[in-house]
Amino acid sequence: MQLLSLTCLAGALLLSGCATTTLSTGPTAAVNTTDNAWESPRYSALGADKTLQPITPAKAGNGKVAPLFTPADLWDRIRRGFAMPDLEHELVQDREQWYAHRPEYMQRMTERSSKYLFHIVEELERRGMPTELALLPYIESAFNPQAVSSAKAAGMWQFMPATGTYFDLKQNVFRDDRRDVLASTRAALDYLQKLHGMFGDWHLALAAYNWGEGSVGRAIAKNQKAGLGTRYTDLNMPAETRMYVPKLQAVKNIVANPDAFKTELPLIENHPYFQTVDITRDIDVALVARLAGVREADFRALNPSFNKPVILAAGTPQILLPWDNAKVFERNLEAHNQGQYASWTVWTVPSTMSVTEAAQRAGMPESELRALNNIPPRMLIKAGSALMVPRSTTTREDVTEHVADNGQIALTPEIVTRRTVVRAKKRDTVLTLAQRYRVSPANVADWNDVKLKAAFKPGQEVVLFVPVSLKAQVAARDSGKKTTSTTAVASKAGNKKAVGGKERTVTAASSAKKKEPARKVAQADPPAKVRRH
Repeated sequence: MQLLSLTCLAGALLLSGCATTTLSTGPTAAVNTTDNAWESPRYSALGADKTLQPITPAKAGNGKVAPLFTPADLWDRIRRGFAMPDLEHELVQDREQWYAHRPEYMQRMTERSSKYLFHIVEELERRGMPTELALLPYIESAFNPQAVSSAKAAGMWQFMPATGTYFDLKQNVFRDDRRDVLASTRAALDYLQKLHGMFGDWHLALAAYNWGEGSVGRAIAKNQKAGLGTRYTDLNMPAETRMYVPKLQAVKNIVANPDAFKTELPLIENHPYFQTVDITRDIDVALVARLAGVREADFRALNPSFNKPVILAAGTPQILLPWDNAKVFERNLEAHNQGQYASWTVWTVPSTMSVTEAAQRAGMPESELRALNNIPPRMLIKAGSALMVPRSTTTREDVTEHVADNGQIALTPEIVTRRTVVRAKKRDTVLTLAQRYRVSPANVADWNDVKLKAAFKPGQEVVLFVPVSLKAQVAARDSGKKTTSTTAVASKAGNKKAVGGKERTVTAASSAKKKEPARKVAQADPPAKVRRH
C-alpha cells in the first residue's frame, strides 16, 4: 500500500511537470527564466464539470488561454495588445508635439472615449486584431459619434454614405447606423480586416481606410512599374492620407508612455460602460431616459443613431444603457402602465402634397411638422414619404419593420410660375408655343380660352404661366425692380388666376424635379472613403 502511494505521488509530480512545460509553450513564455518564478500563469477555460482542463499546444495558440490576472485599467490592456509595427517618421514627432501641446483637447477627447473604448477593445481582441486600432476614432472623429465631415462622412468611424450602405449600415429618416456604436464598430473592423487581407500590411490598410483601396492599389501599381518601394512611406498620396498613420502612431506613443509627453490620461476602468437592453415596442426617447434614470443627453450619447424622438422597435430592437441603469430601466419598464409608450408614429403620405395640407391631415402645426421632419421651405412632400406625426390615443400598432428600416422623405420644389404675355409668330399654334416654353398644351389652351388645336395670328398676344427660378425672383426683388407679372405657386390642386375676364385654374407648368446627386453603387469593393476633417 505504501509503495502504491509513493507511485501515485510520483505520477502526480510527473503530471505537474508536464503541465508546467505545456504552460510555457504558448505565445508568451509563462516562466521567468531569471528567477524561475511565475509571471503570468495561464489556464484553460473551465470544462463542463467546472474543473481545470489540460492545455494543449493547439489551445495555447487559439486565444482560449487567458492570463489569470487582469490589467489595472483599460489603457494598460490596450498597451498589452499593441501589435502593429511602429512607424518611424518625422511626421510622427510633429503630431506628437501637436497633441502634447493641447492637453485640454486630449483630455476632452479621451474622456469622451471612455463610454465606447471598452467595447472596441473587446471586439478587437475577439478578432485577434491589434489594439492600436481602438485609438483610430481619435484620428477620425475625436471619438464624437455625431461628427460629420465636409464630405458627409459620419460617426466615430467616419463612414461615407455609400461605404456605410455596403457594410449594411442603415441610413433613413429615423436612424443612421453610421453613428451607432455597435453597428459602426462592427462595420469598421470588418472593413479594416478586409483591407489588411488585401494589402497584408496594417499601414497600407489604414491608408486605404482613409483614401480608398482603389487609390492605394493604383499607387502601389504605379510604384511597382517605376521600380519604387511600395510601403506606406513610399507611396505618393494626398496630404490627409500621408498624415493619417503618423497621427495614429503619435497617439499610440502618448498612450504607451504618457509621462514622457507630460500627458495625464483619465482613468478608464477595465469593465463595460454599457450593456444592451431589448426593446419590444415603440417607445419615446424621453420615456426611456426617465425610466432608466439618466439624462436624455447621456442616453443619446450611447445611442447617437436615433434621428427622432421615438425609438421604433421593429428597426432598433436593442438600445444601450449605462451598466448600472440597465436593470433600473427593465424594472421600471415592467412596472410602467401609464398611457402610451410612444407619442409618435409614422404616416406614409398617400399623394404628393404641400406641407400645409400634410400638417392639416396629421393634426399638427405646420411649423412643428417641418421641424420634426426637417422639411425646408418651398418644398412639396412626394407620395410615399414617411413622416413622423403624433400618435393618436386609439393607435395600437407599432411601425412595421419595412417602414422602420426603409423610411425616407422625398421632396420636390414647389413650382413658381410667372404670368407672361408673348406675341405669336407666323404659324404659331397652341402646340408650338407649348413646346417652345416647355408647358402643357392643355394649359396654354386653357389660359387663353381657345381649343387645343387652335392657331394664333402673327402678333397676337398669348398668355403663358412660365416657371421661373427662385433665384431670379430673389434677384429681381433685391434689385428693387417692379414687375407687372403675376406669380403663382402651383400646388397639386392648382391656384386660381383671372385670365381674359375669366377665372382659370393654373396647374404646374412643368414637373420640375429636385436634381439628386448620382448615387454610388457598391460593386465588388466598397467605394473609396474620401473625407476632409
